Amino acid sequence: MLPNILLRPFQTDRRKKISRRKVEAAESESEDLHLRYFVAFNRDSAEKQTPRFTLRSDNFNRHEGVDSKRKREMANKVSNFSDLIQRVAASCLLHPLAAGRHDADEAPENRAAEQEAYDVYDSEEEEEDEEREGLRVWEESQGEGRAERVMEMELLMGEVFETVSAMKRAYVSLQEAHCPWDSDKMRMADVAVVSELRRLGVLRERFRRRVGRGGRGSGGRGPVAATLREVVAPYEAAVEELKRAVKAREVEVENLKEKLKSATSLNSSGKKGRFQSKKKVSCSQGQVAALPAPDLFEGTMGVVKEASKSFTGLLLSLMRSAHWDIAAAVRSIEAATAVTGATADTAISVVGSHHAKYALESYVCRKIFQGFDHETFYMDGSLSSLLHPDQYRRDCFAQYRDMKAMDPVELLGILPTCHFGKFCTKKYLAIVHPKMEESLFGDLEHRRQVVAGNHPRSHFYSEFLGLAKAIWLLHLLAFSLDPPPGHFEASRGADFHPQYMESVIRLSGGRVPADQIVGIPVSPGFKLGNGSVIKAKVYLVSRS
Repeated sequence: MLPNILLRPFQTDRRKKISRRKVEAAESESEDLHLRYFVAFNRDSAEKQTPRFTLRSDNFNRHEGVDSKRKREMANKVSNFSDLIQRVAASCLLHPLAAGRHDADEAPENRAAEQEAYDVYDSEEEEEDEEREGLRVWEESQGEGRAERVMEMELLMGEVFETVSAMKRAYVSLQEAHCPWDSDKMRMADVAVVSELRRLGVLRERFRRRVGRGGRGSGGRGPVAATLREVVAPYEAAVEELKRAVKAREVEVENLKEKLKSATSLNSSGKKGRFQSKKKVSCSQGQVAALPAPDLFEGTMGVVKEASKSFTGLLLSLMRSAHWDIAAAVRSIEAATAVTGATADTAISVVGSHHAKYALESYVCRKIFQGFDHETFYMDGSLSSLLHPDQYRRDCFAQYRDMKAMDPVELLGILPTCHFGKFCTKKYLAIVHPKMEESLFGDLEHRRQVVAGNHPRSHFYSEFLGLAKAIWLLHLLAFSLDPPPGHFEASRGADFHPQYMESVIRLSGGRVPADQIVGIPVSPGFKLGNGSVIKAKVYLVSRS
C-alpha cells in the first residue's frame, strides 16, 4: 500500500507532462495541416493564379466547365476534412483538461492521504536512522571486548592443540612400554596420559565458561546455567556415592560392634587362672586404657598365648590330616632350638609324641617373635624410637588404640600393604615353608597371594592373622611403655628358675623337682618397668 501511495504523486506529475506534450503536438500538427491544405486549395489564391498554359484548344474549352465543377467539389471536401481535423485536435486538447479536472476533483481527499503517507514515511526513516546510530555506537563499544575474546579463544585453541600433542606422545610411550614389558615406564606413561586428559577437561570447561559469559542479556543466562549444571553434576554424583559409602560403613561398623560384644563375652567366660583378674578381663573386652601401663601389657601377653595355642592346634591337626611324621617334625624342631656349639642327638626326642603341640608352639613362637626388640621387626632401618622417643611412644599407643577393635581381615582388605600387612607377609613366609603348604593344601595358592601383596580369606590364614595381630599389639605396647619391657628367652638345657620360668606341664603337687631342666623353650618372657615379670613358658625334662 505504501509504495502505491508514494508513487501516485510522481504518476500524476508524469501524466500532466504527457498531456501537455500531446496538446503541443496536436496544435503544431493542426497548424501544419491547415497551412498545407489551405495553401494548396485556397479558392482565392487559385483564382488569382496565372494559368500555366495560354494555348487552349476547342476540346479544352468544352471540358472546362466540367473540370471547374469537379475542382469546386474537391475543394469543399478538403475544407470539410480540414474542419474535421480541427475538431479532433480541439477534442484532444480538451480531453486532458477533463482528466485534470477529474484529478482536481479528487485532490482534497488524496492530498490528505498523500500527506499522511509522507509523514509515516518520514517517521519510519527517522526510526531507522536512530536504530542504525544505536547499532553503530554498540558495535564501537563492543569492538574492544570482542577483540579481547578472540585473542583469548586463540590462546585457548593453542593450548588445546598442545595438550592433544602431549597426550599423543604419552600414549605412544604407553604403547612402547608394552613391548618389551616395562612396568615403571608403563606406570609413568599412564599417569601422563591421565594428566593430559584431565588438562583437556579443564580446557573444555574454560571454553564453556567463556562462551556462556559472552551471551548478552537474558539470552546468555541459559548457556551459563547449563554449563554450571554440567560442572556441578559430577561432584553431586560423587557426593551421593560417598553418602552411600558412609551409610554402608556405618552398617558394617554396627555389625562389627555386635560381633565384638559376642566375642568379648565368650572370651570373658573362657578365661581361667590368674588372667581372670579384673584389669585383664577389661582389656580382653576391648576397654582400652587412657595410658599404657604394665597391667595392659600383661593382659595383651595373655591374648598372645591364647592365639598361639589356637593357631598351633589348627596347624597340628592339618599336619596329621596330611599324614605327616610328627615325631620327625618334633626332632627337627628340637635340633633347631639347640644352643650353638652344643651337641644334640637328633635320633632321640626329649618330647613325647603326646606333647608334640608344645614343640610346634615353640617353633611358631620362635619365628613370630624374631625381631621383637626392633621397632619394625627389622623390616626397615627406622630409628624413630631413638631419635624422637617421646613422639614415637605416643604414636605407638595411638596405633594400639586404633587397631585394638579392628578385624585384621577387614583391615588388610582395605590396606593390604600397610606396615601390619608387611609384617603378616614376612611372618607367614617364615612360618609356613613351601613344602609344608603344598603338603597341607595340595598347592601354593596361599603363598602366591601373600607374595603378590594380597591376603587370602581362608580359615587357616584367618587364624594366623589373629596371632599376628596379637603380636603386633604387644609390640606396639612394648614401645609405648617408658621404660620399655625387657625381653628374655630360656635356652635348651638351662636350669629351671621359678621366678623367670613356668612349666607348660602341670606337675603333681605344683612343685618342680630339682633335676628338671629346660627341654625346649615354648614362649619368651618379659620384665616390666614396675618390677613385675611375665614368666617364659618352657617344656621341662629330667637331667638324666
